[in-house]
Amino acid sequence: MSERVQKVLAARGLGSRREIEGWIERGEVQVNNRTVKLGDQVDEHDVIRVRGRIVRRPEHPHRWIVYHKPVGEICSRSDPEGRRPVFASLPRLKGQRWVAVGRLDLNTSGLLLFTTDGELANRLMHPSMALEREYAVRVLGEVPVATLDMLREGVELEDGPARFDSLEEQGGEGANHWYHVIVSEGRNRLVRRLWDAVGVTVSRLIRVRYGPVVLGRGLKTGAVRDLETREVAGLYQAVDLPVPD
Repeated sequence: MSERVQKVLAARGLGSRREIEGWIERGEVQVNNRTVKLGDQVDEHDVIRVRGRIVRRPEHPHRWIVYHKPVGEICSRSDPEGRRPVFASLPRLKGQRWVAVGRLDLNTSGLLLFTTDGELANRLMHPSMALEREYAVRVLGEVPVATLDMLREGVELEDGPARFDSLEEQGGEGANHWYHVIVSEGRNRLVRRLWDAVGVTVSRLIRVRYGPVVLGRGLKTGAVRDLETREVAGLYQAVDLPVPD
């Protein structure tokens, strides 16, 4: 069965389809020693090279993991400022590459999904899928009921209106109050920006769920766990992809 070159390379976790299309446009991808064009297809018998290096079929099936990101790590592979990247904490792979499903900013902790299946990662992040992300938020001070209602109904941001799909109080003591919020958009720093827009200071932000996958209480900060079979199936079903064997 033939498939487009960029789809095959993305599925093997080499990069996003947009990145790979750039490689093809620059003449960096060859199939059977012939430079390919966008739209060219390959099958399992073709030899693919990227910048002269053969892209081998993975020896192992795909993997899916959850990482409990601590505050202070960045979601890039390297950083000129020397901050620790999340990828430094992940299991080593042979012949494959981890693809991050979304990002968390420097000061946000919690659930980060990683997979070697680039096609799945791209689907999970696509805006049309609108997968829910749930966060535990600690804020400073009492928040008036009218302000909470505004956050549920919609607030105007610099890139358009936004709101929490769900906002539930979770208690707290003294100046600290906890809420659980759900958003289904992947806009940059959306949760913090919504609270900022109504004049509320976020003192702690933890992602506790991405789609059907929950962080849970047992995974310590900085630790990794493989997804359970039901969680893997839930991710593929959520984005209308066939569940792997």
